[in-house]
This record gives sequence, structure tokens and C-alpha cells, in this order.
Amino acid sequence: MDIDRIAKNDEGLSREEIREALMESLEGRRVGKVLILPPDFTRYHSGAGFITNVYYHALTERGASVDILPALGTHAPVSEEQMDAMFGDIPHDRFLVHDWRHDVVRLGEIPADYVSEITEGLWTDPVSVEVNRRIMDESYDLIISPGQVVPHEVIGMSNHAKNLFVGTGGSDMINKSHMIGAVYGMERMMGRDHTPVRKLFDYGMEHFLNERPILFVLTVTTAPGGEIRTHGLFIGEGRDCLTKAVKLAQEKNIDFVPTGLKKCVVYLDPSEFKSTWLGNKAVYRTRMAMADGGELIVLAPGVERFGEDTECDRLIRKYGYRGRLHTLEEFRKPESQDLRDNMGAAAHLIHGSSDGRFSITYAVRDISREEIEGVGFGSADYEEMCRRYDPTKLQYGYNTVDGEEIYFIPNPALGLWINREKFEG
Repeated sequence: MDIDRIAKNDEGLSREEIREALMESLEGRRVGKVLILPPDFTRYHSGAGFITNVYYHALTERGASVDILPALGTHAPVSEEQMDAMFGDIPHDRFLVHDWRHDVVRLGEIPADYVSEITEGLWTDPVSVEVNRRIMDESYDLIISPGQVVPHEVIGMSNHAKNLFVGTGGSDMINKSHMIGAVYGMERMMGRDHTPVRKLFDYGMEHFLNERPILFVLTVTTAPGGEIRTHGLFIGEGRDCLTKAVKLAQEKNIDFVPTGLKKCVVYLDPSEFKSTWLGNKAVYRTRMAMADGGELIVLAPGVERFGEDTECDRLIRKYGYRGRLHTLEEFRKPESQDLRDNMGAAAHLIHGSSDGRFSITYAVRDISREEIEGVGFGSADYEEMCRRYDPTKLQYGYNTVDGEEIYFIPNPALGLWINREKFEG
């Protein structure tokens, strides 16, 4: 049974409307043990925290045992403070931590000839399909996967099976899917549905997880002024819910600008963005809107490191954000085994560069100028940049500051910006 709720106005669905749809999705289900796979705090504005809380209480009131496994992928574990902020009053001991390097089981592989076919020959290796062992634990009567469908640099549009194969997946799938996306080209994929990486995950669902009791609960949201507005809620066990969510997200989460942006200022909420690994959404989501020779300024008061873990941090410091061709050249060198062992990091380095087409300046508080410049970015003093481009005074979109036109984005995670001239051309 598929359940669709689409808001009738820009204010979005009310919490009561969302709650009613969630309750409807549980009708007729007899469950004793449930696993919920919400996104982590980096998807705070997905509304999945509220959804998880509603399901947790509804299910436990019916006597079910509920475990919550945030779909971290390679991100840092959810802190107790973040649990409280995102998921409300769910007891901390119900949360499990996904270990993408060790806590997975292998289900099979996507064959090389299929991978070559969907990538136009750009990638010819098979891809192992791994998921957290709990997903295959038959003691779970129901697995609920809530999350947001939004433009994404690796896959085109996020969520659905990505929540499983990357969010709770293993190293081979995470690494190779990211590299396939990087090699194929993010501009060819962002904001689109049937991309090569999406086809990988669709294949995995059809061949390896089609007998597991997985219920997808997909949102389409925006967050003007930081207030979450849920424009659509799509619940189902197949792919139809994703197809519908993608169409709505393309309407709500893609912003076209009439011409290339000469200067763009992006603000990263310090509670959400602690690393350039996450903060480079400022680059991914604006690169299709930036003019050649333009300048992207990233106001990042909370960014204090490069990678989300120590190994990824080391690789970023070693290789830097120096463009697609440079990274691929380093990737192929015999001495770069550490980069080949962490393809997700290699892909991230490609995604985080402008390929020299426009400049990227990070304004931070807790990383030195030498370190920022050492990975290939420009560096600026955060306080000085804030005096010039005050994020509390700028309006979303075009602003004039001291006679200069800039484009301001208060949260890059919720959209995709595209130069209409190039997109239509």
C-alpha cells in the first residue's frame, strides 16, 4: 500500500497530517521487532527526526521492540546532543552505530558487464553489495527507512536504496559508487533520477533485498529561515514512492539563476557542518550556477577539520582538492594505494574542486590559513568576511553589498543551483 501526501500550499504538511500518514502505514501490520534507518544529523532538515520519533512511540506502545540505526555512511556517529535535537525523547540506548568498514555482510555483486553498460564504459569493475548485518537479521519484522529526496552530487537525487547501500553499506559499494559518480560527471547527474549510480542501487534492491520487509518513508522539504516545511511525504515498499518524490523535489529543490554567478556567498550552520567533507556541499550544489572566473565564499564557523574520520582527513591533507584530472592522475600512481583503498575519498576530492573554473575561499575559525591553502582552497578570516557579508542581514538570493552584486545561500544542503543559460544550452 503506497501512501502519498502532498501539501496544498507552500507552508507544507502539518505535523498532524504527517502523523496520520505514518499511522496509516502501520495499519494491518503485526510486528514484534522493528529496525528504523533514519539519516544522521547532517540531514536534520529532512524531517526524518520527527518521523522516527512518531514511529518509535507508536510501535513501542504496541509492544514492539525498536532499534534505531542512523544511516551514517562514512560520517561521524550521532552525538547524544544531536540525538536529542533531531529525534526528541527517544532513549539514547535505542541507537546503534553503523561501522561501514567492519559491521557489514556481503550479499553478492553487481556484475562488471552491467556496470560498464550503465556507465558508458567509464567503469568496468564489478561492485560488491554489502549492508549492515542487522538489515539481514530475520528477527526484524519491519525495516523502516525514512529520509529526504533532494539533489545529490553522487547519485543525482538522494535517498531510497541509497540509504541502505551507502548509509548502512560497506566500503566497496561506498567507494565505487562515489568514484563512478565522479568519473561519470556530477553535472550529468545532479537533480536527475535514472543515473548510473541510481541504477546500481536499483539493481541491488531488485536482486538482493527484494524479500526484506523494507518500508520507505520519503520526504521532500525546504527550510526557509531554518523552519522545516514538508511539501511531500511518500511511503511505499517499492520504487514508485521514489519516482514520485523525485518529481516533487525537482520542483521544490532546484533553483535556476538567469546567468552565471560572479560571486556567491554560502553560509554553513555550525551545528550541522563540522568538516569540509560535509561543508563542500557549498561547492557541489553551486558549481552548476557559478560563472567561469567567479568566486565562491564559504562562511564556515563550525568547520574544524577536513575529513569525518582520521583517515579521510589525512587523505584530504595529502592530496588536496586540486581538480578531477589531477586526482585521477594521483589515483593511478603505484604509490597511491591509500587513495585507491578509499575511493570515496578520491571521489570527494574531485567533487570538492572547481577544476580551476572558479575560486573557492573558505572562511573558518578553527583551521589555520596554511592548512586551508594546503588543500587547495583560498583562505579568509571568518570575522572579517562576516563583517563584509553578514549572514544575519543578507537575504536568500541576490543582494547588493557596497555596490557589489552577490548571491547568498543560507543552507546549501537543501537545494541545487543551476545557470539556466548552460542548462538549457
